[in-house]
Amino acid sequence: MITISNIIDTGKGRVCIESGFTLNGLKDLKLDSGFTGQSEYRCIYNDIASLEQVLNHGGHISVALSEDKTIVGLSVLDCPDPTQRWARLGEKSLLELKAVEVMREFRSYKIARCLIADLLSFSKIEQKIIYLVGYSWTWDLIYSKMKKQSYRKMLVDLYSEFGFIEYSTNEPNICLKPENIFMVRVGKHVPKKTFEKFKWLRFGLLL
Repeated sequence: MITISNIIDTGKGRVCIESGFTLNGLKDLKLDSGFTGQSEYRCIYNDIASLEQVLNHGGHISVALSEDKTIVGLSVLDCPDPTQRWARLGEKSLLELKAVEVMREFRSYKIARCLIADLLSFSKIEQKIIYLVGYSWTWDLIYSKMKKQSYRKMLVDLYSEFGFIEYSTNEPNICLKPENIFMVRVGKHVPKKTFEKFKWLRFGLLL
C-alpha cells in the first residue's frame, strides 16, 4: 500500500515523499528528465524499469513526487550486486543503500533527508546491516561548487544522522580514491555472529 510520509513545500510546488509501491503503481509514474539529461553525472536508476527491478529483488524504494506525479527524487535499498564480495553474506542479512538522488532544482529543501528517513522506516530495518558506498567521481561537484573534501563531509554528516558509521575496508574500488566513502548502519537486532562475518568480509574474508 502506498504511503505518504511527508509533504514538502518548494519553489516548484508541493513534493510528496511516498513509498510502498507495487509494480503496477510504478507504471503510473514518470522520471524527471534530469535523471538522464545531465552530462556531468548520471543516476544508475534512470528509467521506471530499473526501479521495477529493485522491487523484483525484494528491495525498497522511496520517491519524491511533484504535483504532476513526476519523480524528482528517489532513494533505493537493494540486495548487493551478486558479483561483489558483499553478496557473500546473504541477502537476508545485508542491503545496500544504492542511491539517494534529488534533482538540482529541488535541492535545499531537505528532500534527501526525508527520502532516507522514509526508506529506513520499514519493519525489519533493525535486523539488517545496511552499507553505502560513495564514489567521488559520481558527485555533482559542478552544480554544488564544492571541493571533494567538503562534499564528502556533507555526505558523511548527512548519513551519520541516520546511524551510519564510517568503516575501513580493502575493497579495491572504494580504495581507488581517498575521498571515497564506505559507511554502515548495523541494526539493533543483528546477531553478533553475523556482524563478525561482515567484519571479516570487509577485508575479503568470510568465516
